[in-house]
Amino acid sequence: MAEPTIRPARSDEYDEVARVWMNSWASTGIEDASNFLLTKLRARITLEVEKGWSLFVADDGAALAAMLALHLPHRYLDQLFVAPQYQRQNLGRRLLAFTRQHLPNEIYLRCVRENERAWRWYEREGFVFEKEEVEPVTGSVMKYYRWNQKGNTR
Repeated sequence: MAEPTIRPARSDEYDEVARVWMNSWASTGIEDASNFLLTKLRARITLEVEKGWSLFVADDGAALAAMLALHLPHRYLDQLFVAPQYQRQNLGRRLLAFTRQHLPNEIYLRCVRENERAWRWYEREGFVFEKEEVEPVTGSVMKYYRWNQKGNTR
């Protein structure tokens, strides 16, 4: 397997991006993969790109290995999902380094509380927990994090 190249996503790839997102999300055990979830994520991609997402993929030449969605004006890392077969190969760390190139001073993100593997990883990567809040649309408890170049002073 070639090391994936990080590049902007093309609109003709949104179905595949949604599948990467769904399979990675399902690998957390929080929700099962389904046609309903795939359709919901595919619709969200289009909506969020229209609202300002910068959408990137990690492409190994044969398949998409990961997706990364940033909202640059808000300094927000919205989504970072690695397909299950590419997990634990430092691709997430490469995507985070890519994010820090685009947002070198400060990054905000949120993570569903039940995805402990993800939020613990962000904490190891230097993100500081700020608060928990219920997301009104989904009812999920979200953990909010911030990273800044100056050392995450509150």
